[in-house]
Amino acid sequence: MQAIQETGTLIAADKVKGTKVYNSDGENLGEVDDLMIDKRSGQVAYAIMSFGGFLGIGDRYHPLPWSILTYDPERGGYVVDLSREVLERAPAFAAGGAPDWGNREYETGIHDYYGVSPYWGALW
Repeated sequence: MQAIQETGTLIAADKVKGTKVYNSDGENLGEVDDLMIDKRSGQVAYAIMSFGGFLGIGDRYHPLPWSILTYDPERGGYVVDLSREVLERAPAFAAGGAPDWGNREYETGIHDYYGVSPYWGALW
């Protein structure tokens, strides 16, 4: 028996990987490469979006606070209210890089950049 991978409101994490991310103008910005999940709450904290590069070369990864993504069933992807220019200046790391996860100052900087409250505010 194979597990159900998607319902009307739930989706398996492995199905989110590769989902396109668009801005509100419909421009394809990249795709979800991974998810970061808070171990204690089970809450999705970040979607790691690949951005730029060609055939995996020169890719940059942007941790997007999960709260800024909205799923659009018509597009079959997530929408963020960001321009390409804003994203180009956003916190990012290179392929093979290691973000400073767990460092609240680093993660607060990500949330401050996007103007949203940190996901852990309600947890602690």
